[in-house]
Amino acid sequence: MVHALQNVSHVTMVVRVLCLACCLSHPLLSGKFSRADELRDLQAEAVYTKKCAAAHWGPIAGQYSSWKSHTNRLIPVYTFGTKGGGDGIDLSNYTGENSLYGDRSQLQRLYRSNIEDSLDPAAPYMDQTNIFDLQLAALNAGRKHIFIVVFDGMDWQTTRAASIWNLQQVVYDEGRGLGTHFQEYQACGTTQFGWMVTSAFRDGIQVDVNKQRVKNPGGGLPGGYSAKIAGYYPWSTPTLPKYLVAQANDDDDRGVRHAYTDSASSATSMFCGVKTYNGAIGIDADGRPAISIAHLAQADGYLVGAVTSVPICHATPASTYSHNVSRNDYQDLSRDLLGLPSVSHPDKPLQGLDVLIGCGYGVTEKHDSSQGENFVPGNKYLTQQDLHESSISNGGRYLVSQRTDGTAGGEALKNAAKNAAESGVRLIGYYGLFGHSDSCNGNLPYATGDGHFDPAPGIDGKTIEYTEAELNENPTLAEMTTAAITVLSAKDSPFWLMVEPGDVDKANHSNNLDASIGAVNSGDTAVRVITDWVEQHSDWQESLLIVTADHGHYLTLDQPELLLRPNKNTSQDSSP
Repeated sequence: MVHALQNVSHVTMVVRVLCLACCLSHPLLSGKFSRADELRDLQAEAVYTKKCAAAHWGPIAGQYSSWKSHTNRLIPVYTFGTKGGGDGIDLSNYTGENSLYGDRSQLQRLYRSNIEDSLDPAAPYMDQTNIFDLQLAALNAGRKHIFIVVFDGMDWQTTRAASIWNLQQVVYDEGRGLGTHFQEYQACGTTQFGWMVTSAFRDGIQVDVNKQRVKNPGGGLPGGYSAKIAGYYPWSTPTLPKYLVAQANDDDDRGVRHAYTDSASSATSMFCGVKTYNGAIGIDADGRPAISIAHLAQADGYLVGAVTSVPICHATPASTYSHNVSRNDYQDLSRDLLGLPSVSHPDKPLQGLDVLIGCGYGVTEKHDSSQGENFVPGNKYLTQQDLHESSISNGGRYLVSQRTDGTAGGEALKNAAKNAAESGVRLIGYYGLFGHSDSCNGNLPYATGDGHFDPAPGIDGKTIEYTEAELNENPTLAEMTTAAITVLSAKDSPFWLMVEPGDVDKANHSNNLDASIGAVNSGDTAVRVITDWVEQHSDWQESLLIVTADHGHYLTLDQPELLLRPNKNTSQDSSP
């Protein structure tokens, strides 16, 4: 086996060197990467040659990129403080014989459509709505601190790629695995591992953002999950590859198709406990506002907060609290998050989050029809007037910390959080990039597999380059998480906090393995901030943490050993 791997590795390295020489002379890639960064080189080579022996994206094997969107893969769920936690808290309440997918009436309630292909008494998986159930059970049980980290777009395959690169070994091919903090951390023996279906209620729903109305509630493609086709585990290989992307396969006479989720539908399910259509924020499939776990926690005296590496009103943070028929109505979503009058709550605004830290700073638009008639030209995500009204400097309830020329973002946010905590006021942190391509604007800088900030080209052949000012003036996701906890925990109040590493999704949409691994590791650092805080200030009897994702993409590791550095790729250990 080792001899065979040595032969494969030798041939692969010869091909890689030849391709690399071609890449260096290619106008898209010349001067854009270093020979010393093997992962970056692998990605650049794959973009240029459109082939990669190590991996491919999409249902077509042998082609590096044949799909750039989401899939219907099962998604891992890592929990801490749940094992033996009691009714509704232990994951066994939602898996195996307790899975919704073995109960016809429960499935009918979720999807309200033909559920025969989804019904499976052998289902070992849970549903994304059970993430809401778990948080609610923790709230009802009096858990003092409830954390949820949603890695946008991170499926099992994405995590495994990061693990292989981090460990420089291939140490598992199924199960929870090793290689990141959230995989290895045991939380004093209270951690558990499961997986869930993320399919949406429907895809293809049309809405009127001005009237906040769903125009065709029964239309579009219904959701569901067929384990007989897609598999029972997150690491399963589907028998019909196109099923995962809601396309009928040529060799499937029945043409089974189920809608895969977007971030809005999935986040709404996890935070509100309802299945809904793709694009919906905090509302059910008929357009009715749903009560989120953050609303319930706040009503019970908890402080509530959201942190994200992408714009503050993107789908995942918005779904924690806002109500809107469209995920693209950004300015109104921000108004709900901050407790201001919005198109959904014009007369009686919501209370607003206690902490909101994310991005979107500096991104401007003159026109945006997707935001409706009340769109205000200027910042795309948060109007200057709304920010002005929210600030304590103008009679609002929030201390505002935003990106400032020449000021270190991490230090500024840390000081703002300390001041907000001491003053007993709320906190807005508003940062991010602007002046780049749409895939980069409004987000934190993307880290790479080696921890630097020089991503390899995405599938479009474009690279992202950051200035020193952009790196200095923005905090990291870990620093944002620390700031949020500083404010929420200041008065020893109970609190609920959502953290989103959103750059995993951005990287996977661009089929960028280098950026994807870097994004997983950036988010993992934020997870460590949470577990360290619990160990120092609480315990796993009064705190609870969920680490999961809203959906997957379509990365397949064909020869995972080729992700190892040249002097490592002859070592293979596939023990679980």
